[in-house]
Amino acid sequence: MTISYTLKVANSRFGGFSKLLFHWKGSIYKLLYKEFVVFMALYAVLSLVYRRLLTEEQKRLYTKVAQYCNRSTDLIPMSFVLGFYVTLIVNWWWAQYTSIPLPDQLMCVISSNVHGKDERGRILRRTLIRYANLSAVLILRSISTRVLKRFPTMDHVVEAGFMTQDEHKKFESLHSDFNKYWIPCVWFTNLAAQARRDGRIRDDVALRLLMDELNLYQAKCSMLFHYDWISIPLVYTQVVTIAVYSFFTFCLIGRQFLEPLEPGQEGHLDMYVPLSTLLQFFYAGWLKVAEQIINPFGEDDDDFETNKLIDRNLQVSLLSVDDMYQNLPPAVKDKYWNESTAQPPYTMATASETLKPSFLGSTFDM
Repeated sequence: MTISYTLKVANSRFGGFSKLLFHWKGSIYKLLYKEFVVFMALYAVLSLVYRRLLTEEQKRLYTKVAQYCNRSTDLIPMSFVLGFYVTLIVNWWWAQYTSIPLPDQLMCVISSNVHGKDERGRILRRTLIRYANLSAVLILRSISTRVLKRFPTMDHVVEAGFMTQDEHKKFESLHSDFNKYWIPCVWFTNLAAQARRDGRIRDDVALRLLMDELNLYQAKCSMLFHYDWISIPLVYTQVVTIAVYSFFTFCLIGRQFLEPLEPGQEGHLDMYVPLSTLLQFFYAGWLKVAEQIINPFGEDDDDFETNKLIDRNLQVSLLSVDDMYQNLPPAVKDKYWNESTAQPPYTMATASETLKPSFLGSTFDM
């Protein structure tokens, strides 16, 4: 389920973001606590071995190794490597969201250009939008684990009403080695052409508009398929992962408390817990963020709610092309018919806004 906190940050206030730190679901703590526990356990084991089990000569050798590891952490440009990688992943994540096919534009065009209040007209409009929704279900079923668990077989798609038994037989009879999510879009074009021949679509301009919207819809389905097929280059992900784990391996050894090598030499403060290193551990959190959103069609807390999108798209699209077809409220004079300047009312909570002058441009104050 997507974790939404938009309302909580609607207004900037003192400690506004700090209130978000106490959420568990979708938080960095939930993503990172296992790695954090493992790191602290290994750190404690090394600390105990150094303090209790090593001889003086072994401690001297360990001190040199630890100092070498501590210097080596500066050689790994963590901010540079992770910054570019996470920026790439976030852009990749948002591009996938904007590629999810929504039927809103297509359903408006169908409702306004496929005519007929009789049963045949109703069947045409509902079938056209159902084909569009079916195409989206097929592609989401191919890339989203949530949708595949909901519709594990094509029989489940038929049972859900996205496809009839006859359509299922035709779908299965068309043999292809590749994903067949595009078949309902071809059915759509053929049915639209038939509706034009029958006069249900009254001119070629309306048919062209319908085809243009379908092409945009189908292009988004295709983009989702390609985003699932072509991933971020594996070598890039490997480089970032190796860099992060190497950094914390060096920290594990190099950030230990060390006794002075020479008698009388001032030693480091023995903190028992490496506080500065624990703050740097959020580098690992940065990596976990990328790990969570690199494929937003899984079942993580912040992955896309694809099943809810399917439900919403089917419901609103059928309402638009069926119940709302030529079902208009009466056109009447509006409230401001006799007023030259329309001024909607304000509530008491927003009355202070009426005291502010309208902005006319910065030079009007000269």
